[in-house]
Amino acid sequence: MAIDLKKMRAKLSALHSKGNGSKFWKPPEGESVIRIVPSQDGDPFKEFWFHYNLGNNFGFLSPKRNFGEEDALDQFVRKLWEDGSDESREMAKKLMAKQRFFSPVLVRGEENEGVKVWGFSKTVYENLLQLVLNPDYGDITDPHDGTDLVITYGKAPGAMYPNTIITARRKSSKLCDDKEMTKEVLETEIEWDALFERKTPEQVSQMLDEYLLGEDGADSSDESTADNAGLEKSYSVDKAFAELVG
Repeated sequence: MAIDLKKMRAKLSALHSKGNGSKFWKPPEGESVIRIVPSQDGDPFKEFWFHYNLGNNFGFLSPKRNFGEEDALDQFVRKLWEDGSDESREMAKKLMAKQRFFSPVLVRGEENEGVKVWGFSKTVYENLLQLVLNPDYGDITDPHDGTDLVITYGKAPGAMYPNTIITARRKSSKLCDDKEMTKEVLETEIEWDALFERKTPEQVSQMLDEYLLGEDGADSSDESTADNAGLEKSYSVDKAFAELVG
């Protein structure tokens, strides 16, 4: 039997318009135009705290900063900082939770791909808040007379890191020209709680123990110190910390 193209189109539409079918968006070098999509709770800016650099883990939500739960890594970072040595504080900076911000956006020229999730830094977040609070623009997310944003992204000559410049379009515009597409976009719900990986306090404690024991593989062995090489699995976080700072 031949493929039912109608069903395939419906599946594609569902991916683009429902929950976690939304994709993450990172601005390419140069200029992009986006529209921040209004959120049903009135807040299109979401804040999360992430731990990075713990062995081969790409990043996960901080149990303490996001959910008020026990967080062995957060405790370890505090002890490193309190130790006061340059080496300890450098490691603390690497492991401490980092704040990131996210918004649902519609990328101009890619509207058929549906709502995407844009992640940005605190500096960009502050710029966006200043724009939102500027009475000259009003509600930039309004579906009828909101404002598109021009995102200029890239490194300046000689700069080490890329920079993000946000410029609001002078004229207001509709979210979408097509009423059905507008309805579909506005009904899109990002399931923020399920969007990022969440670890239990027990998992984080185990990951930290493995990291300090140098059992995360070659990539993490240079992250842990030589002082930890002979530690046994039964060591607690406190003992591992004591070994680390001598």
